[in-house]
Amino acid sequence: MRKIASLVRAYFPQCKSIGCFSRVTDVAAKTDEELAELAAAGFDGLTIGIETGDEEALAFMDKGYGAEDIAKQCARLDAAGISYAFFYLVGISGAGRGLAGARATADVCNRTNPWLIGANMLTIYRSSALYREIEAGRWHEATEVEKYEEVKELVAQLDIPVEFAMLGASNPVMLHGRLPEQREGLLATLDAVISDIGEERLRRYRVNLRHL
Repeated sequence: MRKIASLVRAYFPQCKSIGCFSRVTDVAAKTDEELAELAAAGFDGLTIGIETGDEEALAFMDKGYGAEDIAKQCARLDAAGISYAFFYLVGISGAGRGLAGARATADVCNRTNPWLIGANMLTIYRSSALYREIEAGRWHEATEVEKYEEVKELVAQLDIPVEFAMLGASNPVMLHGRLPEQREGLLATLDAVISDIGEERLRRYRVNLRHL
C-alpha cells in the first residue's frame, strides 16, 4: 500500500488523499504504527462494510468480526487520523429481527465517528449461498416493509452527527440527509414509503433487480 501511495504521488501529485474500501478485519491486521504510516502516506476516507452491529447476524454470515471489533478498530483509525464511512446492509438480521439489528447497529455506530452511513438493502439472488440457506429453512428473508421499518429504527436511534444515505441500486427509494438536523424529514419520508408504496410495489422492484 505504501508503494501504491508513492506511485500515486509520482504520477498524480495533485492528489490530496487516497480512499479505499476496507473490511474491519483489514484494519485489525495492521499495527498502530502501520496505520500511522498509511495515514502519513495519504490513505484516508476508508469505506468500511460493517454490515450490521447484530452479533447473531455477523456470526451467521461468517463475517469474521463482532460488534465490539467494529468499535475497537474504528477507535484505532480515529487515533491514526484516518476518516471512514460505513456501509450498513438492511435486512441482514432476517425476518422479525430487523428492529433489534438496527438498535444494535446504532449502538455500535454511536461509539464511532463515521462521516457517512450508507444503507443498502439486502438483495438475494438464486446463485448465492444465502439463497441455499433459505431453501434449507435455516434463514428467512425480511419483507420489504420490514426493511424500511428497520431503516426507520436506525435513523431514530443514531445520535452522532453523520450523513445518512440510501443511494445505491438496491434501494427502491433513495434518500440522503444529515443527522440529527434532518431526522424528522427522513423519518417522514420513510413512513410515506411504507404507507404509500407498500409491500407489493417494493417487492416487485426487488425481484426485478437483475444486478447491483
